[in-house]
Amino acid sequence: MNQETKEKINRLRIFDGTILKLIAMISMVFDHVGDMFCPEILWPRMVGMLAMPIFSFCIAEGYLHTRDKNRYLLRMGVFAVISEIPFDLAFSGKIDIGHQNIMLTFFLSILGLKFFDMIRAEKDHESNKYKRSRIVIGCLEIICMSVIALIVKADYTVFAIIAVFLFYVLSDANHIIRTGVGTAFLALTRTMGYYCTTGLSFIPLILYNGKKGKGLKWLFYIFYPGHLLVLYVIKRYFI
Repeated sequence: MNQETKEKINRLRIFDGTILKLIAMISMVFDHVGDMFCPEILWPRMVGMLAMPIFSFCIAEGYLHTRDKNRYLLRMGVFAVISEIPFDLAFSGKIDIGHQNIMLTFFLSILGLKFFDMIRAEKDHESNKYKRSRIVIGCLEIICMSVIALIVKADYTVFAIIAVFLFYVLSDANHIIRTGVGTAFLALTRTMGYYCTTGLSFIPLILYNGKKGKGLKWLFYIFYPGHLLVLYVIKRYFI
C-alpha cells in the first residue's frame, strides 16, 4: 500500500473515542427500550446490537491508554456495584441476583487483562518477543476469567471477556485486522435473531482515528445506571 492510499484511508477515519462511545450509548438505549417496552418488535434490539463490540473496543482502548490501570479497574468495580440495583429493577422489577450488569463483566475483563499482562511479563531482550509459554498461560487465565463471568451470570459473560481480550491483544496489529477479528468473534458467536446486526459495528470501529476526543470519562459510568433507572421509573409509573 503506497503512502497516498494510506493518507486517503486515514482521512476516512473520522471517529474519535468520544464519538464511538456516544454511538454505543445511543445503540444501548435502543436495545434496552426494545427489551423493556416492546420485546415483540425486533428492530430496536437490532440497532442495539452495535453497542457491545464498540463498548468492548473502548474498554480495551481505555486499558491501553489509561495512566493508572488500578484506578481504572477500581472505577469500573465501583460503578458495577452502583449499577446493579438499577439493572435489576429495569429488567426484573426487583432485586435479583440471577443476572448481573455489564459493568461487572467489564470489571472482570479489565482484571483479566491485568493478570494477562502480569503473566506475559516483558518481552525477551534478545528476541524482542514475548515467551510463548507465558502467552499460553495468560490465555488460559482469560478463559478462567470467562468461566467466572459465566458462573456469576454477568451480562454477555464469555463473549464480552474474550472480545475485550481480542481487541487488546491485537492492539499492535493492522487496524482493519484488529477491529475485524474482535467484531467477527461477537458476530459469529451471537448470530441468532436480532443479534444478526452485531457485525455492522465494524463500520464505526473501522472509522476510528485513534484519538481520545473530548474524553467525557464519567459520562458512560453515570449514564449506564442513570438511564436504566429512568427507564424503570417510566415503565413502573407511567406505562
